[in-house]
Amino acid sequence: MYICICNAIRESELRSAARRCPGDAEACYASLGKQPACGSCLNEADAILFEEREMAFKPTTVAA
Repeated sequence: MYICICNAIRESELRSAARRCPGDAEACYASLGKQPACGSCLNEADAILFEEREMAFKPTTVAA
């Protein structure tokens, strides 16, 4: 699914950038060589970044 139509940024690309780039959506876009155009995607992009980073820090449980 495309998150940013203006820059043709897919959700999978944004999630990958979230794991490499510690900044907000604009910083992640910059890491992809893009910058927001209309800005209508930034709220959804920030939510995806938050979700991706939260999943990265969840402790795994080991079955006994």
